[in-house]
Amino acid sequence: MDQVLQAGEAVWLDESSCSLDDFRALVEVETPADSVPLADDIVAKIPLYDALRVRAIYDHDRLKTYMAEWNRVFATGPGIVVFRGAFDDPVLIDAVTEVLDGIIREEETAFAGSGDHFAPAGANSRVWNAHEKLCMADPRLFARYNANAIIPAVSRSWLGPYYQITTQVNVVRPGGKAQTCHRDYHMGFQTAEELALYPALVHRLSPLLTLQGAVAHCDMPVESGPTKLLPYSQTCGPGFIATLLPAFRDYFEDHCVQLPLDKGDALFFNPAVFHAAGENCSADIQRFANLMQIGSGCGRSIEIVDRLRMSRKLYPVLADMKRSGALNAAEIDYVVAACAEGYPFPANLDIDSPLSGMAPESQQGLMRRALSEDWETARFLTELQAQADRKRSH
Repeated sequence: MDQVLQAGEAVWLDESSCSLDDFRALVEVETPADSVPLADDIVAKIPLYDALRVRAIYDHDRLKTYMAEWNRVFATGPGIVVFRGAFDDPVLIDAVTEVLDGIIREEETAFAGSGDHFAPAGANSRVWNAHEKLCMADPRLFARYNANAIIPAVSRSWLGPYYQITTQVNVVRPGGKAQTCHRDYHMGFQTAEELALYPALVHRLSPLLTLQGAVAHCDMPVESGPTKLLPYSQTCGPGFIATLLPAFRDYFEDHCVQLPLDKGDALFFNPAVFHAAGENCSADIQRFANLMQIGSGCGRSIEIVDRLRMSRKLYPVLADMKRSGALNAAEIDYVVAACAEGYPFPANLDIDSPLSGMAPESQQGLMRRALSEDWETARFLTELQAQADRKRSH
């Protein structure tokens, strides 16, 4: 995806910018094996990776080679990668599912009739901000779930450090209808009139600020309606507008692909890939996915996540897991990245000016320092609150 406008290229986009013939030329291509030499397989143009093989990489330079390949896939390749066995402990997946199912039952009783994105209200069960809710409900389970090397590696491959994880549980019951074709956050949630106000460079910038993901919490054969995807569609410059047009939506339905997933598999894709949840035509499969919207530290995440609250809840549990050896140093680091805020700005530089470097200490930095020095919980909570109190304008 070329991020620089060429000479004479239009700055403003509208429906007239969308050519179906041009779009077909972009997406009606194959994925050459030599473009993804580290992939274990290519299915329906999409590269698949054995997560066990990726997790076994301890050499940083070797891992960066994989990350570079994923970056190219997201930018100019098919736009999608799949990790087989990303979560290889079915007992852990089932335990997380049970907690999240409990939250679904509580919320459906309290908030009956709440809506969903790109699908009719009531077609799905949805848990917004499942990331924070899981942490507050069971911080030890949250830590085990997020102590996963795949998530930080693929997140950093597209977003760099200080990414911000948000998750939204989606359960599509038998008979649940498909979503409409769309792109996703940020600009996928705008109307055509709003999209026309943004210059073309911003249309190209938006997908660089988010990574989409989904973890399969059950086996998802095609009849259960796993995500419909159109490889290479993220390369279409006016694609945010094109997804709103009937001709493009019809083309999507005729040419999209669906990959069956096993419980514990995970897929990640550029949010500009044309996609939609499929229809659940099965008789008895409750299709349960934990969706991920992973945001750049330089952008705005889709959801408000109270990372101060999460850090308070998680720290004593994580400190105990570190002391007992329940998680190793790398896993502890993955969990800190999943919980605490890594980006140190915005800051009040009058009262929180950096003593060294260019930025004050981040929430992640404070938690890592506390864990490294084995602080008691009371000290960490005091320092954490003091840091939060400095995040004010006067």
